[in-house]
Amino acid sequence: MAVGLAELYSEIVGTETRERHRIDREQLGEITEDVLAVAFGVAFPAVWFLLAAVGAVSSDAAFTISRWSGLGLIGFYAYVAGRLAGEPRARALLQAAAVAAVGGLLVAVKALIH
Repeated sequence: MAVGLAELYSEIVGTETRERHRIDREQLGEITEDVLAVAFGVAFPAVWFLLAAVGAVSSDAAFTISRWSGLGLIGFYAYVAGRLAGEPRARALLQAAAVAAVGGLLVAVKALIH
């Protein structure tokens, strides 16, 4: 929730600064769509911890699944971003693979450090 609210605040301040006026309802609606996407991305891995809390999966499994499902979600976002930018499927898949590779590298480095 905190990340979503921080994203909302950031988007409002950024828009008002860039356009040099207060945002209107239409702009707030556009910003809200972006904020909901960010909030979903942040909350998505939390589902596994809720399942761990009720005993459906172990805590270790929740950490592992949330880490890798989050990585998959990032790759999916990259693919969708490429397609929305007008890229052909192959190029959007390449973009998604590159983003997922960087994310996977970060996950691996974190696993080595912890």
